Amino acid sequence: MPLRIVFCGTPAFAVPTLRHLIAQPDFQVVRVVTQPDRPRGRGHETASSAVKNAAIEAHIAVFQPGKIKSDAAFDYFREIAPDVVIIIAYGQIIPARLIEIPRLGWINLHASLLPKYRGAAPINWAIVNGETRTGLTTMLIDAGLDTGPILLTHAADIGPDITAPQLTFLLAEWGAQLIAKTVRGLDGGTITPTPQDNSQATFAPPLKKEDGRIDWSLDARTIYNRIRGLQPWPGAFTSLLGKRCNIWGMPLFSEGLEEGLKSTFGTDPRTNGTIVALGSEVLVSCGNGTWLQLEFVQIEGRKRVTPREFASGVRLTSGERFGS
Repeated sequence: MPLRIVFCGTPAFAVPTLRHLIAQPDFQVVRVVTQPDRPRGRGHETASSAVKNAAIEAHIAVFQPGKIKSDAAFDYFREIAPDVVIIIAYGQIIPARLIEIPRLGWINLHASLLPKYRGAAPINWAIVNGETRTGLTTMLIDAGLDTGPILLTHAADIGPDITAPQLTFLLAEWGAQLIAKTVRGLDGGTITPTPQDNSQATFAPPLKKEDGRIDWSLDARTIYNRIRGLQPWPGAFTSLLGKRCNIWGMPLFSEGLEEGLKSTFGTDPRTNGTIVALGSEVLVSCGNGTWLQLEFVQIEGRKRVTPREFASGVRLTSGERFGS
């Protein structure tokens, strides 16, 4: 008999695992649980989650409780009595009485090597913090926030230029195989849950809009990490002439040019954020005498443009600074 699975998740990150489980002959995804449809986008039109759309495509019944702690949700899970629940980025804390229903428990896929980066945005904060290594963890959920015992892990490098959306895509694909391997191992008794070392825990809180504001006193590599890690939202942004500007750029690695800029502008913190147009290139002074080379700029209410188009459009004057 196939293992009867309830799949619980919401965003696109969870979809590869759902589709992989559906395709396995030894598994039967009997229900999908996801967040209620909500207004999204500029038009605030009601939209379904990525997981719901994938479930409908596969002709699997969907349950969308407003609160997973409700009596209705408890009755729903108790009636189905699944062998295991797979939960990936669902968006609500699961109460203890639901955790006790499936015989194999609730298996969570988390996008970090726990106990590092517990919380809602592990991929983003790992990149922002300049990590070079991350991965995936499967664990049995408990009453805490990503504190349950570890089942399996999959380590992965973080490339120096990879963005959060790119890393999210890769981890989502790898996670599908890891979940399947975990379910089979747990059911077959070949996996022993291992408690987390809470003393090594770090946290990845939900992203806030203000997290994207650029501090030009930081060095260019640190700013670049924020640009990579905070895509697509909130993005990395600053201000110019009273308007918000979203910024894309890379640290400047041209040693001769960098030395010339240092000799011209120095490393005085008062110059941080200074914009320098050099032909088709636009550079911004950062902390520790470093420079960010702009790739694109988007002023609020306008389209994204190249640095040259930006410099021409705002008519840069000598000493103009971002963040002022």
